[in-house]
Amino acid sequence: MRIETCYFCSRPAYPSKGITFVRNDAKVFRFCRSKCHKNFKMKRNPRKLKWTKAFRRAAGKEMLVDSTLQFAARRNVPIRYNRDLVNKTVAAMKRISEIRARRERVFYRRRMAGNKQRQIEAAKKLVETHGHLLPKMRGSERKRLEMEAEGEMMVEDMVDVNKSELKKKQKVRWTVDGDQEVEEEDNTWEDMEGIEA
Repeated sequence: MRIETCYFCSRPAYPSKGITFVRNDAKVFRFCRSKCHKNFKMKRNPRKLKWTKAFRRAAGKEMLVDSTLQFAARRNVPIRYNRDLVNKTVAAMKRISEIRARRERVFYRRRMAGNKQRQIEAAKKLVETHGHLLPKMRGSERKRLEMEAEGEMMVEDMVDVNKSELKKKQKVRWTVDGDQEVEEEDNTWEDMEGIEA
């Protein structure tokens, strides 16, 4: 069973599904659905429609150069049936699809790197330019926010001071049988960790 690709959007066109159009010069066009067929008849360019693979490739949103993409190339070479060869081919197809999926994830991560930061900067710029459209904050709300910020800073300072004091291990002398002295360290810091959390 051969799964062909749609001429317009490059999606898989399964057998008995979609539309096959044969032009007068005997060139065959396969379409996955009527949407692609109609756009083809309207002579639209697939590279200008955002929902097609051609647009995604032209815009740099999909991988163009990769060794796994060469396996999808069509080869019209008849090969004699061999059970071992078929088993190896099926196993290789699964492995190649895993590798391609992993590479596509890496490609997506690299493409989207820094996108969050750009969105935050754009939002800040929007607030700066159109701040007058935002609702005004009441004085009581502003004071409450300032108090909360100061309270958090004071709590953090107190915790830092307490940790530095408790980290100092104290040496305690204990007398055993009157004349022998044993020095032990009082591990108050380890005891206090459980309480703080």
